[in-house]
Amino acid sequence: MVDDVEFTSYYGRPIIKAPVWKTPDVPLYLFLGGAAGTSSVLGTFADLSGRPTLTKVTRITAGGGALASVAFLIHDLGRPERFLHMLRVFKPTSALSVGTYILSPFSALTAATAAAELLGWFPRLRRLSGMGAAVFGGPMATYTAVLLANTAVPSWHAYREKLPFVFAGSAMAAGGGIAMVFTPVEEAGPARKMAVAGAAVELAVVSQVENDPSIVSEPYHVGRAGKFMRAARACTGTGAALTVLTGRTRLGAVASGTLLAAGSLLTRFGVFDAGMASARDPKYTVIPQRERMAARDSEARSVIH
Repeated sequence: MVDDVEFTSYYGRPIIKAPVWKTPDVPLYLFLGGAAGTSSVLGTFADLSGRPTLTKVTRITAGGGALASVAFLIHDLGRPERFLHMLRVFKPTSALSVGTYILSPFSALTAATAAAELLGWFPRLRRLSGMGAAVFGGPMATYTAVLLANTAVPSWHAYREKLPFVFAGSAMAAGGGIAMVFTPVEEAGPARKMAVAGAAVELAVVSQVENDPSIVSEPYHVGRAGKFMRAARACTGTGAALTVLTGRTRLGAVASGTLLAAGSLLTRFGVFDAGMASARDPKYTVIPQRERMAARDSEARSVIH
């Protein structure tokens, strides 16, 4: 009898090198950047539709979230000058380089808009800078998903077409949820719509990832990542339902908005941990490779015959 095969690699090392990104720095960077991006878009719509409180809340959220996101990124890098070095070259084929040139102008514009909003200065210039930030808001909410999927990490790379939708929906739920918490219910209509739409997108696409028959979906179910994803699904689903049912009451808006933001945060931690787990375990690299080789051999034989 042959013993069960244990997946290992040469010299007991993983087949691929797991990213050296830190926890909680990177998951918080992913969450704050996404919430800031959708908040900036929501703030422009609020400004143009005459909702002053919602405008102020979303602009402050966008500015604060962007600056905090940059702070966590720099802390993960270890030295502030490393972030500045990334600005020395623009490389369109690099997701990290493109992302740096999304994050930098977005952070500058949202911080300036938030400061002007708090001080009550330059209303016309404030509107223009807010609109400029909103242009970068969508890419800001999704480029980090592209950044993760552009690596060799199996459970990120395999879902490179789905992760941007997960992050976009999650960011919409977070941005809308945070706005609901701090905005009077009579002005928060756009925030409620954004939050519910984002939650629906996130839950639908995450379900596709988790129910995928490929072995690389397994890390999203097991271990710490599985706990994060289950908690995220519970918070997001409950928050969306409460938004529909009780979102027009103050208590309901606070409760549902808090749950939606928490669900978004947990999703980021879950996706991050799932990818790191798949990078450490050789089977998530080996089995898909063997399946692809077998599929190519089968296709070649069918062509010959």
